[in-house]
Amino acid sequence: MATKIAVLDDYAEVSLEIGGFNRISDANVSVFTDTLKNHDQLVERLLAFDVICMMRERTPFPAALLDALPNLKLLVTTGPRNLSIDLDAATKNNVTVCSTESRKTTTSELSMLMILNLSRNFIDEYKAMDGGGWQQGLGRDLHGQSLGLIGLGKIGSQMATIGKAFGMNIHAWSPNLKAEKCAELGVEHHANLASLMSASDVVSIHMVLSERSTGLVDAAAMSAMRDRAILVNTSRGPIIDQAALLQGMKKGKPWKAALDVYDEEPLPADSPLRDKELTDSGRLLLSPHLGYVTEQTWQVFYTQTVDAILAWQEGKPIRVLNAG
Repeated sequence: MATKIAVLDDYAEVSLEIGGFNRISDANVSVFTDTLKNHDQLVERLLAFDVICMMRERTPFPAALLDALPNLKLLVTTGPRNLSIDLDAATKNNVTVCSTESRKTTTSELSMLMILNLSRNFIDEYKAMDGGGWQQGLGRDLHGQSLGLIGLGKIGSQMATIGKAFGMNIHAWSPNLKAEKCAELGVEHHANLASLMSASDVVSIHMVLSERSTGLVDAAAMSAMRDRAILVNTSRGPIIDQAALLQGMKKGKPWKAALDVYDEEPLPADSPLRDKELTDSGRLLLSPHLGYVTEQTWQVFYTQTVDAILAWQEGKPIRVLNAG
């Protein structure tokens, strides 16, 4: 009997071509390009499938959903971890959960692109040129500016290297960050978030979402920012208090902001973040979670997704997240 496989949330409609799903013999593959939020609709869509392939956290798999899918045997998530999957519930339901590897440079590249865009007013200048106009104002050099990093893990460390290449002075803080690591990377260590915010012309967030980091960048943190400071978030939406961000921007702190991640994704059309006054003025730059959306990353994601399915079919699953 053919294995029924669902590929979820393939917004770009490239999974079949890039992943080589034709390598799987005797399989029926269905690709879904939209994200369903309603539990009952999800269950109806996914009930018949033996294998479900996830794209990161676009569709969470809590216990209630896993309990409602008795036919599910294998769940493959792109990326090395996925906090939106209830692994205990998967184990209880005899669902094997496998992962893929990921590239490590895409998010830092996008973060710097956003910083450059806001610093040099690039989008506004492009719009003016496209409309038949010419220069609209003055940009700001990165050289000599201070880049504050909330988090100095793999991506944060890449940001430190990139920032230095632009001649920026690098500062960092996170709850568990040691001064010794900062010293190794030539980064100034800060004892608390307020100190980092007040020392930085640009602040970029690179932390994992957890109970501890949810709402971390709140009204108090933003009020500590320098005048004409920029805030960038390519990590996870809930790390920033969204309401506090909008209120802070009305007061000028932050002066500008760039977001690639949101509390709810895709971002609803009526989200308060789609504030025309802020977006049209070039002060708020919104992008649709592009941090990991590149050809090279998708090749890793979908090729290894197919590899995981083939290994599972052979009884030798790889990169198992709920082993033991």
